Amino acid sequence: MEDLKDLNEKRDLRKQHDLELEIKWQMAVALTNLGTWDYYPQTEKLKLSAECKEIYGLNSDEQINFAMFLDHVYHADRDLVTQTLKETFDQTGDDTCDITYRILRFNDLSIRWVRARGKVYFDEHQKAERLIGTVIDLTEAKLAEERSAKLAAIVESSDDAMISKTLDGNITSWNFAAEQLFGYTESEVVGKPITILIPEDRLEEERLILERIRQNKKVDHYVTFRLTKSGLEIPVSLTISPIKDYSGKVIGASKIARNNARQKMAEAQLLRYAENLELLNAVGKVISERLDVEDILQKVTDATTQLTGAAFGAFFYNKLDDKGESYMLFALSGAPREAFEKFGMPRNTDVFHPTFMGESIVRSDDITQDPRYGHNDPHFGMPKGHLPVVSYLAVPVISKSGNVIGGLFYGHPDAGKFTREHEQLVSGVATQATVALDNAKLYEEIQKLNDKKDEFIGLASHELKTPVTSLSGYLQILNRTLSEADRNKPFVQKALRQVNKLSELISDLLDVSKIETGHLPLSFVRFDLVQLVLDVIELTQYTTKTHRIVMCPEVETIMVSADKQRIEQVIINLLSNAIKYSPNKVLVNVIVTVNHDKARVSVQDFGMGINKDQQERIFSRFYRVEELAAHISGLGIGLYISKEIINRHNGTLWLESEVDMGSVFSFEIPFKQKGH
Repeated sequence: MEDLKDLNEKRDLRKQHDLELEIKWQMAVALTNLGTWDYYPQTEKLKLSAECKEIYGLNSDEQINFAMFLDHVYHADRDLVTQTLKETFDQTGDDTCDITYRILRFNDLSIRWVRARGKVYFDEHQKAERLIGTVIDLTEAKLAEERSAKLAAIVESSDDAMISKTLDGNITSWNFAAEQLFGYTESEVVGKPITILIPEDRLEEERLILERIRQNKKVDHYVTFRLTKSGLEIPVSLTISPIKDYSGKVIGASKIARNNARQKMAEAQLLRYAENLELLNAVGKVISERLDVEDILQKVTDATTQLTGAAFGAFFYNKLDDKGESYMLFALSGAPREAFEKFGMPRNTDVFHPTFMGESIVRSDDITQDPRYGHNDPHFGMPKGHLPVVSYLAVPVISKSGNVIGGLFYGHPDAGKFTREHEQLVSGVATQATVALDNAKLYEEIQKLNDKKDEFIGLASHELKTPVTSLSGYLQILNRTLSEADRNKPFVQKALRQVNKLSELISDLLDVSKIETGHLPLSFVRFDLVQLVLDVIELTQYTTKTHRIVMCPEVETIMVSADKQRIEQVIINLLSNAIKYSPNKVLVNVIVTVNHDKARVSVQDFGMGINKDQQERIFSRFYRVEELAAHISGLGIGLYISKEIINRHNGTLWLESEVDMGSVFSFEIPFKQKGH
């Protein structure tokens, strides 16, 4: 009986001890806000505290057993939980367990990370009787840990240098890209001042940056220079952000440094491209305005020598003479002509062959090392006294027809001066040059044809003048000898009028020839322009029965110094045109006025008028208005001669016209001519 009594006492003491431990446990749990659980493995009973139910997504009045708990352990962690409990209950391990796993909350099946710690109690038969413990939600900590790991991976794998530092400017972290950019390893720089990366003349930048960071302000895309381990200054773009502690206090700065060298190179390349394009356009505009071959050659050579940075350049151009034989023109830039003339024209050597045959562009960093160099006699290389050429560039100039018309050659005494960019630039100019040279060649051919035409006109006019003058004289004699009653007299008079028209045309053609050769004579005298206009009107009115010419003088007398006969010729031409081009009207107005120190004569008709786009060309030689040319006679040289006469008087002849409203032709000449 005493043994039984002792056993009961021991059992009571043990219960008392367990009760005290549980009270202390509950107090500790209450102080830490942990969730608690109590599991009885022999009955599968499971008790959860209110905090524990909150973690698992259970209502305060909900009860679950161990099987339900296990169903809400994340499937990937379920084996870990059961194995840990088995080892704890089998006493193969410690009598405590500590495990981190994921759960699926009961209310929304969201995943949460938890950490459970417990202690197992055994009965007198050493079987697990009770497992009690705590649980804490680690989800936020786990997510923070994952974010931190991801951030670390991003920092380490980033192509941009990422550096952190204290507010004192000491480096605290350094990624692999920073090592690649600056040349220092992490161990070499952590703990060192950031100023080891800053050029001496830029140290003030760091003070200003740190001051801004202390004010919790970010620095975005700050372009500057930094030092590498080797002492090389490199262009970088910096973005610097404040680092704050949990309370929001700024404790340091994180810096992202991006190497700007490629961007700078790209910007420089774009700038060069824009400049080259501008130069190409400028060169193209200049040479397209030229019609002289030698002028084009020189402009192209000067421009491309400057574009390539060559020490000297040459443009050799094949040209045909009047007999169809080929000879070569050349232009030089950067060197006197004497430097080339004593060596003669370039021959078709191995080096020159690809250019003169139009096969390819030749560019060499050192032409003396080219396998094609030095194989042709008599010089076997550059002649003695030749300009020093090491860097060499040659571009064939090929016409639209595919014929090689020349070549552009450039040299420099230093090696490696020409690039592919220079090839493209010169090739572009060469293309523009071929167009300009083709235009110049066409212009030369037109000029030759014009010269031959003018020569023919002059010759024909002179040859026609004598027989027409004789014919006119014979007709005048015949007209005077015939009586008024003679039925042949009207035919003779008509023939005489036609011969006079022919004589006027021949005179006009002779004037054109004289104008073209610069031999149109002028004889200046002083005369009254108003009186001359009245005389011409009277003469013209006598010859026309269809129109009435009205004089509107604003002054009675205007004395001018001019060639009276030529001014009369101009007025007659303007009046004749006014009558000719207003066939359905009857009125022609003539106005004579004074404009400052000039006299003005205007002839107005109310006829067909002239389109705007034809008004500028109306004064060109042999030009006739298309709509009127078919049914109105003339060679289209009267206005051309008139304009040249007025120009020779330092005056101006112009037109104001509107279709179907008529035209006003006006000219002004100064009262006095210089030297007369």
